[in-house]
Amino acid sequence: MKIYLLRHGETAWNTQGRYLGRTDLPLTPSGREALGRADFAPARVYVSPLRRTAETAAILFPGAKQAVVPDFREMDFGVFEGRSWRDMEDFSPYREWVDGNCRGPIPDGESMERFCARTCAAFEDLMDRAAEAGEALLAIVAHGGTQMAVMERFALPRRDYFSWRGPLGGGFVLDGSRWREERLLTLLDTVRYRRGERE
Repeated sequence: MKIYLLRHGETAWNTQGRYLGRTDLPLTPSGREALGRADFAPARVYVSPLRRTAETAAILFPGAKQAVVPDFREMDFGVFEGRSWRDMEDFSPYREWVDGNCRGPIPDGESMERFCARTCAAFEDLMDRAAEAGEALLAIVAHGGTQMAVMERFALPRRDYFSWRGPLGGGFVLDGSRWREERLLTLLDTVRYRRGERE
């Protein structure tokens, strides 16, 4: 099985460097314009409940049926939501979180451990069902956090969580042939879908 694990296109908060988790922002006009149709056409694409993933999937895979996976939603950034690191330089909960390598609990939000657990459980369930059905291709459009959680847990070569965030409108192509026996994915390629080109 080949898996495409992709990130949504540009939103306003992405351009402003603001933490974007549960807030349901659309793509910007320039973000929509930048995306180009993917070089393959799955019958189904899996998305999070947030509209930026659905809008991205509709551009990359026009005509594909969209299936929502609730636990693919981005990390809940709690009191950090909508704020940039510059806004919070002197905000002690943020400083404590950063000093803890961003792995501790966020006030009114999620810890990285809780976020990764729910995301990876949803991914495992989807992979198991796809493998059981003998599917050859799995396309997912979700979030930077979704990519980082899944790739850190399951991907080879082994890398740290923060090194796995893909570009807007792009991400990773993975080989799932070792999934059923070893719960491992092998990185094949990185992709980014821009209008008129495939990077």
